[in-house]
Amino acid sequence: MGTARVQTRPAVTIAARPLWRIRLARELPRYLVCALAVMGLAASARFAIAPPQPARAPVQHLNPPDLAAEGFASLFARLYLTWDAQDPEAHQRALAPFVGAGMNADAGLQLPSSGEQRVQWTQVVQEREPTAGEHVYTVAVQTDTAGLQYLTVSVVREAGGSLALVGYPAFVGAPAASTAVAGGHAREVEDPALATVVERALRNYLAASAGELAADLTNSARVSLPRLALVLESVQHLQWSPGENAVLAVVQAQDAHGAQYTLGYELDVAREEGRWEISAIQMDPDI
Repeated sequence: MGTARVQTRPAVTIAARPLWRIRLARELPRYLVCALAVMGLAASARFAIAPPQPARAPVQHLNPPDLAAEGFASLFARLYLTWDAQDPEAHQRALAPFVGAGMNADAGLQLPSSGEQRVQWTQVVQEREPTAGEHVYTVAVQTDTAGLQYLTVSVVREAGGSLALVGYPAFVGAPAASTAVAGGHAREVEDPALATVVERALRNYLAASAGELAADLTNSARVSLPRLALVLESVQHLQWSPGENAVLAVVQAQDAHGAQYTLGYELDVAREEGRWEISAIQMDPDI
């Protein structure tokens, strides 16, 4: 007797889904591809408009000169080398604010038995910083008897801000120097119109004729006239600067007393509406 075989049929389930989900599932891959393409185009545009820049090294700001310390050193040098052998106490009194109890009352200078010396001018010509906060200034001192001397004066700014000498001064030699260096070879100015404008501008500049000079200046030019009025005698050389945006002029001029000077000027030039104009002469008064 055989066994009856029962056949099972697969079940079919029917579920209702919103139409927007069906559309989203079908269109989602296309949306993703479009979004990636848009992002790629945006990235390309960003690099084209503003490409990445290499990292820049931080700007190193140099410490500004300590003008008070320079003046302190210059004043000490002036008082130190100004003396009268007949009045040594006056020399000590002059130096008292500098030496205090840290050194001899005369800062180590024992005056001779006779004579006197006056300082005509002083100028700081060199500075070095052996330790943090300490400045060693080389001061040029022009005296009426010993001539030009160079003196090093060490100055420190204390925690409270006060200035003080560090040790005794020292006589030293002059900073290294050489003879004047001639300018490099430059192209001569061959434009007669430019040469005329430059000569006229320098003539009015040296004569301090602001009204006449203004006719040859650009609208944005800033020029500060010299206090010593001179008469332009001649223009010896007229050459282009290395960048050829300025003219280098060597001129001869004379003052009211008859003293003659050979002077060198650099003039920034620009061509405006077919004519040459001057935008600066030798220096920027705003710096």
